[in-house]
Amino acid sequence: MTKRTLIGALALGASATIALTGCGANGDADAGSTDAAAECSTITLGFLPSWTDGLSTAYLLENRLKALGYTVEMQTLTEAGPLYTGLAQGDVDIYPSAWPELTHASYMETYGDSIEDLGAYYDDAKLTIAVPSYVDIDSIEDLAGNADRFGGRIVGIEPGAGLTAQTQESMIPAYDLGDEYDLITSSTAAMTTELATAIAAEEDIVVTSWRPFWANDTFDLKDLDDPKGAMGEPESLHFLATAGFSERCGEAADLIGGIRLDDEQYGTLEDLVVNEYGEGRETEAVEAWLEQYPDVVAVDNS
Repeated sequence: MTKRTLIGALALGASATIALTGCGANGDADAGSTDAAAECSTITLGFLPSWTDGLSTAYLLENRLKALGYTVEMQTLTEAGPLYTGLAQGDVDIYPSAWPELTHASYMETYGDSIEDLGAYYDDAKLTIAVPSYVDIDSIEDLAGNADRFGGRIVGIEPGAGLTAQTQESMIPAYDLGDEYDLITSSTAAMTTELATAIAAEEDIVVTSWRPFWANDTFDLKDLDDPKGAMGEPESLHFLATAGFSERCGEAADLIGGIRLDDEQYGTLEDLVVNEYGEGRETEAVEAWLEQYPDVVAVDNS
């Protein structure tokens, strides 16, 4: 399936199944109201829990927006396509960790006119092909001729991910690996589970990955050199909103657009949310992070 066909299929699925509410154009707010606060009493954050950059920043935004007095709804999805569709339709107000410059560029081409970019919060994000550090291969070029070591498999994540498209449509052809390897897609959770199993047995495995991503340190992954640049250049992570969000929700937009995280701040946030506290305790993790970095996303309640 081509990238464009995949996007279309996801969008059709999204329009048939997504049922969200927020302060966007199709939310419950009275479009004729002159009271911006009333229109933005509820803000919906849409994210994929398995993509832990968005998971971490979603709970950070939830905390900070609640501190400003907003009601925040957390809407979880499993694919990027429905999320971008919901954002464009105004059913989701904020996507709290998008890759619009390269990885999600095809979604932005389709939906960009109905999406507002509130700004980048993190620089130097990148897509990678990775192996455990004990694997004696250092470059994607070296995968050629070694398919037997990896069972002829590159273990990937969700089929609708930009990382999946980049691997299938750019990296595999660039390095002429199509006759030797199959890209196996399922989910991020399934990929990390298979990775953990292989590492426990010290077996060779190659996976699609990205930075920043908690699994790189947890599993001691090594990014393979990409001399042909087939996985793309580094990019920034952005906060995206439904079109017109900053006009209706100026205070929230100002807060979100002002967030900037460096490597240490971001790494600590994701580690606390994913590893130290874990599923079901994300709110506590963010509170712990804010104790360490109280001035990074400060809220003025005066």
